[in-house]
Parts: sequence; C-alpha cells; structure tokens
Amino acid sequence: MINITLPDGSVRQFESGVTSLEIAQSISEGLARNVLAAKVNGAVWDATRPISEDATVQLLTWNDDEGKNTFWHSSAHLLAEALEDMYPDVKFGIGPPVENGFYYDVDLGEHHLSPEDITKLEQKMLELARQKNEYKRSEVSKADAIEYFTKKGDEYKLDLIKDLEDGSITFYEQGNFVDLCRGPHIPNTGFIKAAKVMNIAGAYWRGDEKNKQLTRIYGVTFPKQKELTEYLERLEEAKKRDHRKLGKELELFAFSEKVGMGLPLWLPKGTLLRERLEQFMRKAQVKAGYQPVVTPHIGSKELYVTSGHYEKYGADSFQPIKTPNENEEFLLKPMNCPHHCEIYKTRPRSYKELPVRLAEFGTVYRYEQSGELHGLTRVRGFTQDDAHIFCRPDQVKEEFIKVIDLVLYVFKALGFDDYTAQISLRDPENKAKYIGTDEVWEKAESAIIEAAAEKGLRTVTELGEAAFYGPKLDFMVKDALGRKWQLGTIQVDYNLPERFQLEYIGADNQKHRPVMIHRAPFGSLERFVAVLIEHCGGNFPLWLSPEQIAILPISEKYHEYAQQVYDQLQQDDIRGYVDNRDEKIGRKIRDAEVRKVPYMLIVGEKEQENGAVSVRRHGEGDLGSMSVEEFGTLFQRKIAEMLNN
Repeated sequence: MINITLPDGSVRQFESGVTSLEIAQSISEGLARNVLAAKVNGAVWDATRPISEDATVQLLTWNDDEGKNTFWHSSAHLLAEALEDMYPDVKFGIGPPVENGFYYDVDLGEHHLSPEDITKLEQKMLELARQKNEYKRSEVSKADAIEYFTKKGDEYKLDLIKDLEDGSITFYEQGNFVDLCRGPHIPNTGFIKAAKVMNIAGAYWRGDEKNKQLTRIYGVTFPKQKELTEYLERLEEAKKRDHRKLGKELELFAFSEKVGMGLPLWLPKGTLLRERLEQFMRKAQVKAGYQPVVTPHIGSKELYVTSGHYEKYGADSFQPIKTPNENEEFLLKPMNCPHHCEIYKTRPRSYKELPVRLAEFGTVYRYEQSGELHGLTRVRGFTQDDAHIFCRPDQVKEEFIKVIDLVLYVFKALGFDDYTAQISLRDPENKAKYIGTDEVWEKAESAIIEAAAEKGLRTVTELGEAAFYGPKLDFMVKDALGRKWQLGTIQVDYNLPERFQLEYIGADNQKHRPVMIHRAPFGSLERFVAVLIEHCGGNFPLWLSPEQIAILPISEKYHEYAQQVYDQLQQDDIRGYVDNRDEKIGRKIRDAEVRKVPYMLIVGEKEQENGAVSVRRHGEGDLGSMSVEEFGTLFQRKIAEMLNN
C-alpha cells in the first residue's frame, strides 16, 4: 500500500500502481469525468500513469492552468493525426501548448493549406476526437526511436532524438498516430469537443533561418463548443480594444520610423494621462515615506559591470557609447538600481535612519529584437515607477508588506480586481544563472513567502522565474477579457548591496550590509498604459481621463458662457475642452462619445440664464440639469470614491 496526500492535507491509502484517475474515481465519478492530468510530487503526469510510491497528488481539470496546457498539448497531437490522415507524407517538427492553444510546425511538402483545407482539417480533428482514442505512453530505446522515424522518413524527429539520452525517450500513441513526446496528455481524445485553426505562419526549423521554413499551424480547442464561441467573441472584442488602435484614435501616442522602432512618442493627451499616473504614484509615495531622486539616462560601463547587469544583459542592451577618450565607455541605462546604490553611498548611514526609500520615474533602454516589438507592451525605451528600499534585515518583511499594500492600492484605484501573486524563485537545478550565496537566497525567498502568506494573497510559485540577483513577487493581473498580464513586481536583493559594498552603522557601532528591495507597482508606464487601455477599452477612470469634460454650446451665442463654465471648472483641476465648432449639437455629442469623454456639459439659453449645465454621462445618457457648483461637487465626489479617499 502507498500513502497519497491530497491538497487538503488528507491522506488516503491505495495499492501501489494506482493511477490519478482511479484516485479521482474513489472521490467521485463526477470529478473523474473532468480530470485531465495530475500533479504528482509537483510534476504534471498523465492521469492514467501508475504511481508506485508515496506521493502528493493534485488532480487537474480545465480550471487549472496545467490542465489547460495538457489539454492543448494533446490537441496538438490530434491536429498532427488529422494532418497525417489528410496528407500521409507530412513530416512533423514540434507541437507545444502556448498561452491560448497550441501550434505544430509541419513540413507539408508541396501542399498548401487553402481555407477549404483548414475547414476539412478542423472537421477531421473532431471526427478523430469522437473516437475517444486513449493517449498511450511507452518508453523506447534510442535505437528503436531512431529506427521508427528512419522508416517513417521524418528527419525532424531524428534531429530531435540526437540530443536525447537513451533511457529518457518516450512515445505517445493515439489512434493511428505515434509521436516522440515527453507528455503528459489527457486520458483520451473524447475530451476535445471544439476545435479551430487560428492562424498559419512560417517558422524556420529550430529557429535558424539557415534551415528549411516549416508551416506553423496555430490552433485552439475546448471541452465545449460554447467555450470556443465565447473565446472567439472575446478575440473580436480584443481587436476593438487593441491599445495600438485606440491609442491612435484617442491621440495618446505614436511611433515614428525616423525616431526609431520601439521608441514611443507621447502626444499631448497621452502625456496628460501619463502625468496623472505619475502624480497619483508620487502622492502615494510621499505618504509612504519615499524620497524622490533623478538619475542620468546613461552610466559608465563599469557601473553595470559592478552590478552584474553587463554580464547578464550586455548582449540584450544597446552597444556601449564610446567617447573621444579611448578608455571611456557608457551604456544607455538598462536599470535604475545601480544609480540608486550610488546615491545611497553618498554619505554614511546609521541604522536609525533605515529604511531609506529612493523613488524615481526612471527611463531605461533595452535592445529588443525588432520582431519582438509590439505597441507599448514591448518597446526599447520605457519609464519605470522604480524605487529601491535600503533596510535592515529585521525590517525586510515589514517593508515588503508595505509595498504589497501600495500595489494593491494601485490595482483598486484602476479597477484591476482579479489578480494572482506569482512567487518567482530561483531554479534549483541551474544556480549558475544567478549571483549570490545559497544562504542569502534562502533568506530572501523566505521573506517573500512569509509576507505573501501574511497578506493572504492568492499565490502560485514558479521556479526559475527569479531575477538574476534575487527572488520576486510578480502580480499577474487578469483584464476585462480574462487575459493575464504581469503588472507590478517586488524583489528582495541581498546581492547588489554586497557588490556595491553598501553599509550602515548598527546599534553595535559596527558596519553592516543593508538589504535592498526593488519595487515597481506599475512596472513600466508604457506597458501599464497599454494594459489599462485594453482593460477599460479606452474608457479611463474619471480621475485619469485626459479629457474629463466636453462643454458643448448649442450655438455660437453661448460660446462665451461655455468658456466661463470651463474656466470655473478648471480652477478645480477639471480638464477638457470647449467644442466651439459650427456643428449641430447632435454631432458634437456623437463626437464626444467617440472620444470617450466621461462628461458632456451642454449649454444653451436656459443654462446660461440659470448658471447651469445640462449633463450627459458617456455611455449612460442624460443626468439632468444642475448648477456648475453642483456638477463640480458631483465630479469631485466621484473621484474621491474611486481613489478611496
């Protein structure tokens, strides 16, 4: 008998060789019908794979990310089976799951997929899925694997097998299809009830342009047709909300080939929005005891050699800037933290003045490949709401919790209420990627885990996702369309203080090393604005909107009164514009709606006589007539509610 520990801590006994599916059946048949895979001692396994020793087991369904990944990995094999049925001479590269679905790189020879072929391919996938063929795992020797794919004439699989060790090779079979694969997979194809080929692209084998270009077929599948329909509807909505499209329509930002790829130009309205975000954060930081600093856009190469950034990021940075002095080289700043370390060192520090909290909206530069650039979400120059806290070891957890509170305040003010905190730890199997001793890493990781638990955050743990100098807490936010974004990060760092020889004088009158906490609640302003645009579809929170009001006189006779109203409201920091165009009021209202202006104030004879405005709310319609003072009070109350003041 073996002991199986379930996520609730309960322990059940089963005979050795029990499968996760059988464990699910012992709990309930309903659960068993939904189990796609299982996490056994932290590793994802087939639900049908025997367990021969004591283990912790978590049953995975469609509601788990690992369950979806397994479902989509199995769907890639189903796609391959359908392709082989339609084109017997097809050859296969790799077919992994991705964030939303899967792809398979294939060599179709002389075949080219037409729209009619794609429809047939989708139909063939569902036809095969209905056969409910099991995904069967088998271990094979390297010699047998080579023999099988040599007979099949698939040079891509043979190329993959070259790099594999004998004794570690597994095949998966479903129906008439066999693939080289580590797995895991769902129990059978019958779980797949809806399939859609999303895109066809080219991809060089192994990502090398010297190799043959294969056809990359992207697909997505679901356990219900309704879920596919809803997914496609969300994609259509996402197109409407695309920040690149709305950024242009709302005149927020632009790009210029002459300025350079990946270097955004902030237009007046976008700059207003950005400045509001900065003011919001500056106000919160002052309350939290941060001190503002400003550092240059460049730094000497030696600065980044000392910090370790040159070694770890040098290849991905802009090349060094050489000066007439042959011994002098500078880099465009890839990070703000080395500069802040040097600010900390400008004078001796006492334990009594710690923590020291330095904050900067610092612009940094990273050389992203041109193919990876994407609107504001992936750029080459971006501004971080960066801050570094230098504190005593006994202050780390308390300071970390305060930063968590700040991040959650930001999310609440901007309407992000669905998030998970990702505890990003070092990869224990590849410690060479990181700097620092095991001791400091263990201290830093423990501080993050304890702080997240104390705040009651919903967390996931990811090995290998830490920064090279320390572990971190990354906030993964779901937007209005259910898409995940990484926004906000907090990192504990024992290493940079060591590399920069940072010190403070302790109560014992001896020198000690401070601990450094890196934090950026927005992450980068560019990425944050992009996500915010798509989350709210350009309908920004009232306090943040670049144009909060549009004053619409119904004719030229009321232009002067409209301007008086605007001047009065502007004194209360309410901003917008007066629409003095020679257009009918209906057209002015429609145009203000398109510009997503939160409030439209219509003024005519009656309003002028009564010192009033007729108020319309974007997307809601008429709110009635009120005095200018009443509107100002309403406006300020709405903002106070949003900011929880």
